[in-house]
Amino acid sequence: MAIDSVTELQNIASTIRTCTLCTLCEGRTNAVPGSGNLKAEIVFIGEGPGKNEDVHGVPFCGASGKLLDQMLLSIGLARDDVFITNIVKCRPPGNRDPLPFEKVVCATTYLDHQLDLINPKLIVTLGRHALNHFIPDLKISEVHGHAQFHNNQHFLPLYHPAVALYNGGMKTTLAEDFLTIPTLLQNLTQTH
Repeated sequence: MAIDSVTELQNIASTIRTCTLCTLCEGRTNAVPGSGNLKAEIVFIGEGPGKNEDVHGVPFCGASGKLLDQMLLSIGLARDDVFITNIVKCRPPGNRDPLPFEKVVCATTYLDHQLDLINPKLIVTLGRHALNHFIPDLKISEVHGHAQFHNNQHFLPLYHPAVALYNGGMKTTLAEDFLTIPTLLQNLTQTH
């Protein structure tokens, strides 16, 4: 009997919580596999867990997460409607950028498999690290808010919510970019 995708995603989450494939595991309190709807049409992907995420084991549960929740609400969605995760599943020390090796190991071992099982219509990348994992040659400053099609998948690059917390003008940009999601999703639904 085949294992269904929800069970397989739960198994991946359990494996992530005990992962030792790179040194990020050495400093973690909790790995952060991701959370939300395991059959979501939209997956949001950030860079990596921060301090609050490491403590609670939940992605985007700090100040950036509150802003993300507000942005979701602005387009009629909640966390239960989408799946939220990161490129790396453990917090890099001192919130440094994830190293290339860490991103490759975590993404190829876990994230790519999660995406295959969820099979979202749209992947929303939050920040340059998430964008560049999927489409290396793009600059977020040039493509944010504009849908991209790459490797048979639809992407919407957005600035990371943390940027908007430190730069008030970016909050408006992020809010405007978020408003493109419902129409984009509707168009993707009509083409499938």
